Amino acid sequence: MKNFFFKNKRIKTFLDFFSRVSISAIFISAIPGKINGFERTVEYISSKGIPEPFSSILLVGAIICLILGSGFFIFGENQRIGSVFLLLFLIPTTIIFHVFPFHERAVFMNLGLIGGLIISAIREPK
Repeated sequence: MKNFFFKNKRIKTFLDFFSRVSISAIFISAIPGKINGFERTVEYISSKGIPEPFSSILLVGAIICLILGSGFFIFGENQRIGSVFLLLFLIPTTIIFHVFPFHERAVFMNLGLIGGLIISAIREPK
């Protein structure tokens, strides 16, 4: 009985899906604000020392990474692709916005997400 949850295929499948949705929730929730507040977000990125035309390109790339990453991570046959897209968004974002100046809580929360995404990226496909 002690390994019932981990040996039962239906429960494992559900827990795997639930875990991917849970991890993706933070990324999915960021998409509307980046789209609806595009100009404001570009200004914020520019305030970090990145030239404005490049800030717009980075923001479009970030939105694409968030959408594709979340979709592939949750629904894709191979979640590895989704993990990579989300890591491409999260690692530079963490460095640009939370390391200088150091925002301890944000950095450690993002490190937790990065760790979960790396585990997903390196695990063997089903």
